[in-house]
Parts: sequence; C-alpha cells; structure tokens
Amino acid sequence: MSARMCTRRDFLRSVACAGGAMTLAGCRTGPAGLAKRPPMPNIVFILADDLGYGDPTCYSRESKIPTPDIDGLAGQGIRFTDAHTPSAVCTPTRYGLLTGRYCWRSRLKQGVLNATASR
Repeated sequence: MSARMCTRRDFLRSVACAGGAMTLAGCRTGPAGLAKRPPMPNIVFILADDLGYGDPTCYSRESKIPTPDIDGLAGQGIRFTDAHTPSAVCTPTRYGLLTGRYCWRSRLKQGVLNATASR
C-alpha cells in the first residue's frame, strides 16, 4: 500500500470539520443545558504589603487599624486563615502571582528583590 501525503490544506480542513462536529454535538443540549450549572463564586483576592494577620479587625478585635470594608467582605464570605509566601518580601510573591511560577525555580535567581537598585 502506498502512503498518501496529507497536505496542510487537507489537514486543516479535517481539523475544522472535526471541531465543527464537536461544537454542534455540544450545542444539541440547547440553552436548557446551560441553566443546570451552579453559579460561579465571586472571588476577591487582596495582596497587601505590610498587613499583618491581626491587623484587620475581623481577625483581631484588639486591632488598632479600622478596616470596615475588609470586615464587611469577611462577614459575607470565607476567611482564609492559613497562607504561605515564598519570601519575606513582596516582590517574589508578586512574581509568582503574575506568572504562575514558583519564583525561585525560574532562571531569574537574582535581581528580583532589588530590581530598581543601581549596580
């Protein structure tokens, strides 16, 4: 048997047909199938520099800093009491949040902490 060469155009046509068939198969449930999903939760992520665990009054009634908005959010949702950071300063943590990578496993091993300092 001889092997038939598939051109790029043939390949793309078959992929487009397969994708269209999958899309149409997913659409056959109609709008009623979409209504069965539970509502997605609203997530508010706050990254604050120099804010200690006991600073918001929702965590410590003896706090010297009034935080009524954070207390209101905490009263309406979930409070997380166990958090970890890869470093004692904020720059590696921000790097990890923005890139989705562990900051010390990247090729950037230095210069993260003092990025604005002159050498």
